[in-house]
Amino acid sequence: MLTGFLRTHLRPYRGPITALVLLQVVQTISILLLPTLNALIIDNGIVKGDAGYIVRIGSVMGGVTLVQVTVAIAAERLGSRVSAALGRDLRSAVFRRVLGFSAREVGQFGTPSLITRTVNDVKQAQTLALTTFDIAVSTLILSVGGLTMALVQDLQLGLLLVGLFVVIAVCIGIMVARLYPLYDRMQQGIDKINRILREQITGVRVVRAFVQDAHERARFARTNSELYVPSLRIGRLMGSFPAVVLVVMNGFMVGLIWLGGRRADAGDLQLGALSALLGYLSLIVLAMVMTIMVITGAARARVSVERIQHVLDTETSVRPPDEPVHTSPTTGRLDLRHAEFGYPGAESPVLHGIDLTAKPGETVAIVGGTGSGKTTLLNLMLRLFDVTGGSVHLNGVNVREIDPDVLAEVIGFVPQTAYLFSGTVATNLRYGKPDATDEELWRALETVQARDFVESMAAGLGSTIEQGGKNLSGGQRQRLAIARTLLRKPEIYLFDDCFSALDATTEAALRAALETEIAGATVVLVTQRISTIQHADRIVVLDNGCVVGVGTHHELARDNATYREIIQSQPTRQEALDAIVSET
Repeated sequence: MLTGFLRTHLRPYRGPITALVLLQVVQTISILLLPTLNALIIDNGIVKGDAGYIVRIGSVMGGVTLVQVTVAIAAERLGSRVSAALGRDLRSAVFRRVLGFSAREVGQFGTPSLITRTVNDVKQAQTLALTTFDIAVSTLILSVGGLTMALVQDLQLGLLLVGLFVVIAVCIGIMVARLYPLYDRMQQGIDKINRILREQITGVRVVRAFVQDAHERARFARTNSELYVPSLRIGRLMGSFPAVVLVVMNGFMVGLIWLGGRRADAGDLQLGALSALLGYLSLIVLAMVMTIMVITGAARARVSVERIQHVLDTETSVRPPDEPVHTSPTTGRLDLRHAEFGYPGAESPVLHGIDLTAKPGETVAIVGGTGSGKTTLLNLMLRLFDVTGGSVHLNGVNVREIDPDVLAEVIGFVPQTAYLFSGTVATNLRYGKPDATDEELWRALETVQARDFVESMAAGLGSTIEQGGKNLSGGQRQRLAIARTLLRKPEIYLFDDCFSALDATTEAALRAALETEIAGATVVLVTQRISTIQHADRIVVLDNGCVVGVGTHHELARDNATYREIIQSQPTRQEALDAIVSET
């Protein structure tokens, strides 16, 4: 899998890789020539006392060394460029794939794991590519070339080096077999560490409020230990293997010197050839040690590559249409026809038999108890999920057939939890409309009752917003999120309980301003506040994923038990309920 993965993603760089291999061949041939040239100096220069020969061959050795250094630098630069490009491409591919996921796939992988796969796992694959370019190619040529040159120098002693090669190769195989499962456990441990750190950092106030510091420290310590154990074993293997190689190398070197010395003493082997064989022994051992670096890196990269490939091979459950409708609808009519949705493996659907229509200029409110499926219903309209039964239509066209970009332009969504990006007030608002003028920004802020607090900030529209809007209150974040959506001027507005952090006075002023600003648009509103929805054109009551009532506030308060329970859960509205009931 590892080879196929690299072959697939390195295909655009075949030209640079070919040049890189040629440079590595030249570099390795230069290295292999040096022991032979040194043997010639010993046999034909030093032994015979020919100083001129020593100078000539020495000059050749200097030239070969210069070539070797030059091509090594060029190969290093080229390998770094290709590996960096590979990392860039993989991060982009994973990022694009994740952006195309529905909420189901994101939940399946988990946010911490997706972050690890995009950053850490891609880094491992990039490092493998770099070591492959810098080391693997040259070590392969160096090993084969060194053995060949040793056999050319002396067949019997060359076979001894072949034996050394086989022994070390077997040792490497044993080590890789033990490393692979350890690296798998280590990457899973990194996922867990990321998840726990994310929870503890974002939930630090909750941890301190409930005095759970000791519990969270213990939980982190357990997970940290789970990462420590495989990391320790990997370190021990990596630390002990060079010592094993050194012992094996010294043993073979003793044998080579002993056998070579006996043959040289008998006149069957020249001293220069023995020197060359010792040089090739050192090169082969060096190549094997460098191979260890590549192989151990490959063992970890294999785990990372499998995790990356899992993301790339995962298809979204919300598939784009083969022949999408690109024409932007302008009437803003939403229809849900017998819509049903259930999670995979669930015993029963979350929503079933939902019939709902929202027309332009109409406000449709959706209410229900916790877990009744209100937010899921909005997600079906946005096509964050696909219905498992029935259909969702926009102006008579099934949303499965509409181009996702067109759908995003037509529908504006304000989620229950307002999220702001790190930047400024202006950059967050322009996320809804990149070319919006400052005048448009101030108008949107005035509509959502946010102008005063933005003007009171140090730099106004240029004031800094921290990641997630942590330097703002919940109500301020919600108002900025609503303003961001208003700037887009969509045909359909989906408000998912986005007034929950506002006080009654601010909410009333905001809703009054919204009525003028979004007049003529289709509005679908999810909320638990009766005061927010009592003037809606139509209210849909959900209970256990089913529609149990549709009508106006007065009709439902009079005739629908579920709706009356919701009103009674809000004491400030009890008097109004009593008045409605007394009218009947």
